[in-house]
Amino acid sequence: MFGVVPRVLWERVCPPDELNRVRLNMNCLFVETSHEKILIETGIGEKWSEKETRIYGVFREKPFAQSLFEITGCQPEAITIVVNTHLHFDHAGGNTLLSDAETPGRRDAEKSSPPYEGGVAAASADGVVLASNPHSAIRIPQFKNARYFVSASEFEHAENPHERDRASYLPENWQPLKEAGRIELKPDTYEIVPGLTMQTVRGHSKTMQTWRLDRGGQTLYGFADMIPTRHHLSLPWIMGYDLYPTETLEFKKQILPHAVKENWICLFYHDFEYPLCRLAADGEKTRAVPVD
Repeated sequence: MFGVVPRVLWERVCPPDELNRVRLNMNCLFVETSHEKILIETGIGEKWSEKETRIYGVFREKPFAQSLFEITGCQPEAITIVVNTHLHFDHAGGNTLLSDAETPGRRDAEKSSPPYEGGVAAASADGVVLASNPHSAIRIPQFKNARYFVSASEFEHAENPHERDRASYLPENWQPLKEAGRIELKPDTYEIVPGLTMQTVRGHSKTMQTWRLDRGGQTLYGFADMIPTRHHLSLPWIMGYDLYPTETLEFKKQILPHAVKENWICLFYHDFEYPLCRLAADGEKTRAVPVD
């Protein structure tokens, strides 16, 4: 998660557990307009085997659908548009579910997995299904009435990944949508609804997108994986996952002064503690100020 930054530095803000895992979250965005109910990103999903759950340290307090309803008042079938910044499994995993007929052993994670204590938990997520072989079961759209948006460039790469990032792309997260004719391929820059824009930015990958929402004179900006947590605001703190780290660096140099000057609210997709922050200049550095 921190690339070339030595552990003696990053462990001060992200203490690892005994397996060297750090605690992360998947913070999805819900936007409601007069005509649309939009979800940007769907988290890590609920299709994981017991072995994978142990490896990644997946833990959730409740199913994604329950969280969605409690926060927004919407059931999954009420969502009309689902947008993926890219199709890595931790951003698109919730696009699909295992069909009920294929998951007789399905149960809530909180009934079997103890919670992790602050600062030492592994990646948290929005759900798991404990099935013997979930990747060979039937998958169905989780948001059955939604149109699914992804850039054509990202979709082409996901269908033809290379060795460097192949493990991050699980076809079960989009193949059922493709077969059902539910995916709409978009340009590298496009507007979902007026004021909500997607833009492709090289760095984490060649085809990942960030999003920007302008409303009422304010801007809400989603870095996706370009700046995954508030701890990655420091310029050299760049993930080892990034395919083009020097371009991530240039992006940060350009975007952060704008965010500070224009007082944006920023969403850090993987930050488990303070996902929403405004940014402030602190000398030559940028610091996050959590939004209440």
